[in-house]
Amino acid sequence: MRIENYAAGAPGIELKGDEGDPNEVVTKALAELTASVEGRASEVKAIGDRIDKLEAKVNRPGSGGKQEDADVAAEKKAFAEYLARGDRAVELKTLRLSGDPQGGYLAPDEISAEMVRNLVEFSPVRSLASVRTTGAPAVKYPKRTGVTNATWDAELQDATESEPAFGMHTVTVHKLQTYVDISNELLADTGGMAEAEVRLALAEDFGKKEGLAFVSGSGVGQPLGMLNESAVGYTFSGNASTLGSAPADLLITAMYALPAVYRNRGTWLMNGSTLAAIRKLKDGTTGNYLWQPAYTAGQPETILGRPVVEAVDMPDIGTAAEPIIFGDMESAYRIVDRIALSILVNPYLLASKGVTRIHATRRLGGSVIRPEALRKIRCATS
Repeated sequence: MRIENYAAGAPGIELKGDEGDPNEVVTKALAELTASVEGRASEVKAIGDRIDKLEAKVNRPGSGGKQEDADVAAEKKAFAEYLARGDRAVELKTLRLSGDPQGGYLAPDEISAEMVRNLVEFSPVRSLASVRTTGAPAVKYPKRTGVTNATWDAELQDATESEPAFGMHTVTVHKLQTYVDISNELLADTGGMAEAEVRLALAEDFGKKEGLAFVSGSGVGQPLGMLNESAVGYTFSGNASTLGSAPADLLITAMYALPAVYRNRGTWLMNGSTLAAIRKLKDGTTGNYLWQPAYTAGQPETILGRPVVEAVDMPDIGTAAEPIIFGDMESAYRIVDRIALSILVNPYLLASKGVTRIHATRRLGGSVIRPEALRKIRCATS
């Protein structure tokens, strides 16, 4: 006779006929089975306790669990209340204080990142350039200023010493400030419209300002624009008011002035009026337009086979102007963002008009770090 033990991994008990009183044998076997099951139950309970501890650890702030999600939701809720009520908001302690002298609070990370995505709509250079984030006031990049000097040496002749020279290129982070006036009725909206309205308004203003700086910024208190980088080469148009007598040839000349590695990744950048002039150009043999529309949804228009992007901040064709840039923008231009967006709500300044003024501060920098990847087209001076 055999009594099976169905607890995981536990052996059964075999009862032999010559072991004495059957009742005593069965009682003893049942006692052994009970002890075995209780032991297994203790092991299962210990495993359950370990799982409970792991879940508690995962749900702590910063661990990516439920508690972190709850903290993010609480911060966003507190920020929405701050937009509506300013320093009268109840949950200000949930927000992070800004380090700006004017005070205020930092927008939640999700809102700051969303605003940066909105900036692309108003700042086309941002969609083409290489963008990095930093917490430092400036970012330094090593820059080779010289090359090695290879020489032909005879057998057993000492090799000529040759070392490349390196410098540093610094991209400084600058402060950009703006404000937007929002009606108190809109701010009182509980459907999330107020937050979206504020974000879009700030993105439009910031996007326009940074878009202009990336193109023609002076580099003093603002990013250095591509047009103001003296190391970027240019091709003359030969005419002060047009793209010259052979504009198609001009575009080809400028395009092939770049090394192939940059030319094959190049993008044309110009404003709408210049693009209109380019669209009218035809080649001299078949009469086909140099400009080609996008035949696939989501694909850009092209000039000479390379994409063209319209940037409203590029200058018009005119005396000494540089209305067109071509090149590998991602390799050439570096944008540095400090993602944190500082917000200061002032509900008192325009209270009599039923309006709240919202001040915003963000920090960013921009500079050409590889000028050889760009080529400008410059109109003649007369």
